Formats: sequence, C-alpha cells, structure tokens
Amino acid sequence: MTDLVTGVDGLPRCGWGASTPDYAAYHDEEWGRPLHGDDALYERLTLEAFQSGLSWLTILRKRPAFRLAFDGFHLEAVAGYGDADVTRLMADAGIVRNRAKIDAAIANARAALDLPDGLAALLWSFAPAARPARPRSFAEVPAVTAESVAMAKALKKRGFRFVGPTTAYALMQATGMVDDHLAGCHVKPPAAAVMG
Repeated sequence: MTDLVTGVDGLPRCGWGASTPDYAAYHDEEWGRPLHGDDALYERLTLEAFQSGLSWLTILRKRPAFRLAFDGFHLEAVAGYGDADVTRLMADAGIVRNRAKIDAAIANARAALDLPDGLAALLWSFAPAARPARPRSFAEVPAVTAESVAMAKALKKRGFRFVGPTTAYALMQATGMVDDHLAGCHVKPPAAAVMG
C-alpha cells in the first residue's frame, strides 16, 4: 500500500482509506474529525478496545451490531449492566465475543460516569497542539506519543481497562484530537484548532 492513493473517484486519500469502500467512507466522513460528547467518545473508546488484536475493518463492519448490543453506547445504560447482560453479549454473534473486553466496556462506562467533568473533558485535555503541517508519509505517524501515554495512565488511574498508549493514540486519531491525514489527502483539516 502506498502512502497516498488516488481513488476511482479521482480523490487522493491516505492509502488505508482507499483499500475498501468501508474504509473510504470511514476515512472521508469520520476519521480525524473532532468528536465531542461523553457517549460518542465512550463508543469510540470501547470500539478501539475491542479492536485490540483485530483489524479495524472487522470492528467497523460490526459497529451496527455493537451499537444495538450496547444500547447505543449510552453510558448510563451500559453502566447498569449485570450478569444477564454479560451472558447476552457473550451469545451475540454480531459482536466480538471476548469476556475481558465486555467486562472492560461495562467497567469503563461506570468509570466514565464517576468523572466529575465527564469523559469528553478528560480525553480532550490530552489533545496536543495542532501540528504545523500534516505528515507526508505513514513513517511520520507515531503509534504512541507522550500525550497518549499520559491519557492511558490517567484512564487506568481512574479504573478504565483495555486502554494502553497505542489504543489511546488510535482514539486520538479517530476523534480528531490529532490530524494524521497525510499531506495531499482530500479530507480538509478541521476548521478550528483543537478544542476541548
């Protein structure tokens, strides 16, 4: 895969974003766009955790089933899950059935509700200053940064699970806390500087 690819529609994209129609839509419409709101960020945090060890494409294709299974990722609903819900989720072939990740999703919802200023405020507090320019190649895109290490540490301290520095950085990329679209990609940079 090359770093920047021109799609059949004539638009230049980050190489991974041109590999499948699902990825193209996700790349063009969601990835790297600033996302706010506790439930919305909880969804992304949960899906990034479920992705650990798997392809993001697998999670992306299962996202509708995840949303249905986890009550739209509403924090209060998931935080109230008990043993019957865990059994239901473990039997749901539409999602990734991993007991540790399911338990983590429930624990993380509870931990998020305990945050005095909310999940979005905590996560966005780790957003770095905007780069002066987009990366020119994937080689310039890190897997971990000082900010993602600090985010993961802060989340773990507050009882969150399945959120290491790499997962934290993937979350930062997906939710627009950092802009890792490559130089020349047709997706425009966020209109405003990183905001919390």
